[in-house]
Amino acid sequence: MELRFLEKEYWYGGYVTEGVHQPYGKESDAVLDLTQNSTPNQAAPLFLSTRGRWLWRDHGFSIQFKKGVIHCPDDVEIGESGDSLRTAYIGAMKKHFPFHPCELSPQLFQAPVYNTWIELTFHQTQQAVLNYAENILKNGLPVGVLMIDDGWSDHYGKWSFSRESFAAPKQMLRQLHEWGFSVMVWVCPFITPDTLAYRELEEQNLLVKNGCGEVHIAHWWNGWSAVLDLSKAAARGWLDKQLEELRELGVDGFKFDAGDSIYYPADGEIGPDEHSRLWAAYGERFHLNEFRVTAKAGGWSLMQRLCDKDHSWGETGLAALIPDTLIQNLTGHPFCCPDMIGGGEYRNFLSQALLDPELFVRHAEVACLMTVMQFSAAPWRVLPAPYFDKIKNLVQLRNKYWEEINRAIQLCRETGEPILRPLEYEFPNQGWAQVMDEFMLGGDLLVAPILVKNANARRVAIPKGRWSWQDSVIESTGIVLEITVEQGDLIVLRKL
Repeated sequence: MELRFLEKEYWYGGYVTEGVHQPYGKESDAVLDLTQNSTPNQAAPLFLSTRGRWLWRDHGFSIQFKKGVIHCPDDVEIGESGDSLRTAYIGAMKKHFPFHPCELSPQLFQAPVYNTWIELTFHQTQQAVLNYAENILKNGLPVGVLMIDDGWSDHYGKWSFSRESFAAPKQMLRQLHEWGFSVMVWVCPFITPDTLAYRELEEQNLLVKNGCGEVHIAHWWNGWSAVLDLSKAAARGWLDKQLEELRELGVDGFKFDAGDSIYYPADGEIGPDEHSRLWAAYGERFHLNEFRVTAKAGGWSLMQRLCDKDHSWGETGLAALIPDTLIQNLTGHPFCCPDMIGGGEYRNFLSQALLDPELFVRHAEVACLMTVMQFSAAPWRVLPAPYFDKIKNLVQLRNKYWEEINRAIQLCRETGEPILRPLEYEFPNQGWAQVMDEFMLGGDLLVAPILVKNANARRVAIPKGRWSWQDSVIESTGIVLEITVEQGDLIVLRKL
């Protein structure tokens, strides 16, 4: 099927990791294969147009945007609702991914979330976790949700604290609770081979198999593992038992990692994307959850993080945060987190000399008025004192705007509308479709972080209307204005 672009039409959607290349316009030349999620982030078989149109097919599809013509399969649904990006989103959302009741805990949103990964990597121990939490408090940051990442158990599939590394996990959890933290732990659907858990699950036929009927062994970032088959009630029950024991011990929720479609067999009884969806569906029941990758889970009650970003200024790092987050929101994943502040790729933090304090602060500026703000690398350790002071100021700025953040979250819970929106969503047909480096928080706040090294000013697209900035009022006819700020200050305009 060939579909021609309308006048001044742009398209958004598909893969969240492609946000840096979107929207697609008449001059675009791009090919995407959505038949299976090949990325480490969220995917949706959906594209939305600034002229009120949408494209959807339940099982994904290949698509090409080429010089004003869209090529896609004949059975892709072309929908139409109104004449704007907002009306296209609402029409597609109501028909194809209506929102589930959001049961996520408010704790994920108000205070920062803290993750032990960058500080401890695979060396998670009871004392190290307690030290990390205690230093959060000693250094003047607020309590929040604390995630204990990969390495707290002896092997994958045995979801209990390592006796060698965690001598008294119940006491540790009690102490963390007394300090005010809620605690999540990292889990994945993988099962380490040559373990009792593997033998037990293999005997019960609860592991994913390939087309030859053999247990599928996935090659993932930590080696080789079998994969739990969550299409089977007994497998879900097996995992239920372990996670319930952790909850009885004092664990409050879970970071559900992996579940990437690429780690499931292409020739199994169930397709890779469906296995990925089953992992997400399993985790949705928990009020404290986090997912990095899902396939067609738009509208679900999941806190969904951007995939690990480099500690860099470019499109694999800081420059990707806003555009990828906007595509998350437009594809139904609004309860989102722009990765761990400074970047989630731990190898970038192995040498203090390679860290850029300015970049760390700029990442915090992007995150502080987004839906979830998450730290991992300890800012009090990696930053000189003046830069750490800027981080604490940004946490306070989040508190200042919490009412607006919470209002946008509550509206999303009620209506399914995005929390973070491109300008085109809120101000259609004013010429802002290609602005992907600033965002609207709900309908009232325009947020424009600085994203260039050694810069203290940026050009800000300001839609038509009256806006307040600091102590002045801007009467905009649809202008681009150069605004200068100090490092650690954030450009936030309020619509009047």
